[in-house]
Amino acid sequence: MSLSATAPTRMNRIVIYGLLLIFAAVYLVPLFVMLATSFKTLDEIRGGNILALPAQPTIEPWARAWGSACIGVTCEGIKGYFWNSIKMVVPAVLISTALGALNGYVLTKWRFPGHRIVFGLMLFACFIPFQSVLIPMARVLGQLGISNSTAGLVMVHVIYGLGFTTLFFRNYYDAFPDELIHSAQMDGAGFLTIFWRILLPSSAPIIVVTVIYQFTNIWNDFLFGVSFSSGANAPMTVALNNLVASSTGVKEYNVDMAAAVIAALPTLIVYVVAGRYFMRGLMAGAVKG
Repeated sequence: MSLSATAPTRMNRIVIYGLLLIFAAVYLVPLFVMLATSFKTLDEIRGGNILALPAQPTIEPWARAWGSACIGVTCEGIKGYFWNSIKMVVPAVLISTALGALNGYVLTKWRFPGHRIVFGLMLFACFIPFQSVLIPMARVLGQLGISNSTAGLVMVHVIYGLGFTTLFFRNYYDAFPDELIHSAQMDGAGFLTIFWRILLPSSAPIIVVTVIYQFTNIWNDFLFGVSFSSGANAPMTVALNNLVASSTGVKEYNVDMAAAVIAALPTLIVYVVAGRYFMRGLMAGAVKG
């Protein structure tokens, strides 16, 4: 009986692990090609196998991508645009996360007449296509005098991401015991005191989820970046597109690949450092406590 039961179990494991290896290869082969190509010379790229390791590894493509690659009419690499993205992403993530936490707190623990309508409208905002807000947002940025600036991009991403961050925190705080909030109110705790000393210290899982989600979306965004910025004020994704799409001079595939890897590194680092908390944070508010 045990032998007959063991054989199907072993076969199931072989099938499962075989499929996982295939899926892993599908995702990892492009990354391997990018990395391998970024360390090759142009002569080796033109005459070699795309899947082969570099015969004579060189970091020159990385140096050129960072400091001297031509993007548009300037040849100063992607470093300036990389820091533009950093200056845009960090405040946008922090502000949208903080506002989402406050919104989730208010919509679950300080309910007011019409709170369901407000939440429904914010939830509806999550499904509005990027393209539909381009013209209204451009007019607003122009009227505020912050068009083609990092501050303007921060504002755009905070507004567009607020529906998602509110949804995350609202679902998480909805499972938080109301009795604890009522006890704190009876002890004289006010609105901000309850939020700062009771809810926020228990919000680490959902904060990680929100930060990862917002960081990835904002860093990888191209449409808002190309629509509301230009030239030296553009973010990394716009610069990378301009570098790869250049049709003048010799096509330096190794430099393009190095720039693409540099652009992907921040999100990769975020997932490596905090990825294991992502699903834990999502599931934390999945059931009523």
